[in-house]
Amino acid sequence: MKPSDPIGVFDSGLGGLSVVDTLRRMMPDEQILYYGDSARNPYGTKSKEQVKQYSFEIVERFRKQNVKAVIIACNTATSAAAKDLRKAFDFDIVGMEPALKPAAEMKAPSKIAVWATALTLNQEKFAHLMERFDENHEIIRVACPRLVELVEQDQLDDLETVDTALQEYLKQSEDAEFIVLGCTHFLFFKDRLKQLANDQVQIIDGNVGTIKRLHSLLAQKGLLAQNPNGSLTIDNSQPEKIDLSWKLYQTLEEKL
Repeated sequence: MKPSDPIGVFDSGLGGLSVVDTLRRMMPDEQILYYGDSARNPYGTKSKEQVKQYSFEIVERFRKQNVKAVIIACNTATSAAAKDLRKAFDFDIVGMEPALKPAAEMKAPSKIAVWATALTLNQEKFAHLMERFDENHEIIRVACPRLVELVEQDQLDDLETVDTALQEYLKQSEDAEFIVLGCTHFLFFKDRLKQLANDQVQIIDGNVGTIKRLHSLLAQKGLLAQNPNGSLTIDNSQPEKIDLSWKLYQTLEEKL
């Protein structure tokens, strides 16, 4: 591996583009390969073994492209496969988990709603994460499959449908002081969610922490890109989604 090698980023579909946006802002010199698995989306309703199989296939694809590291930009795939992937491949693999720890450290006691896929919320990994904080916090698990669908089906501009979905999940999060976005798809709704939620509710995601972790690992190995010539390549298991991928990515760039 060498500093000029690319970084692979994958997700169950298009949500991981929010992670790519953060990665490009924080590490602009890197070559990035993004792969969205929209043909098999959503992962959150699949079995753990299915998600693990999909994840191995994608990371093997990245291996053949000579990546120096991989980001699993999907909380569900991280829960299902990260541990085994790290044993099987010789490059760094950085996963994501709901940013419950940062929320819990902001205020104790507090009421925290974690929005994620059903598979993420039901995994043993998340149960262990909850155990670290549930003594001093009330933690509500809110499965939000509709939000994944709205991103994948290019319905972000349908404000009535978006608001209906967000209001439903807000009802399930009643009186929460923090909402943790535990799926990268959900970051596309962050601005609207802030408008609809109580002013006292703080919205938290794990993107920045994930990129900081990757930067640290690559720096330790002398693998940070040296030249200011970063690039992004987007691919998808459903090729007709590539244009939508670029549209969503550009939407994120314009917002920030």
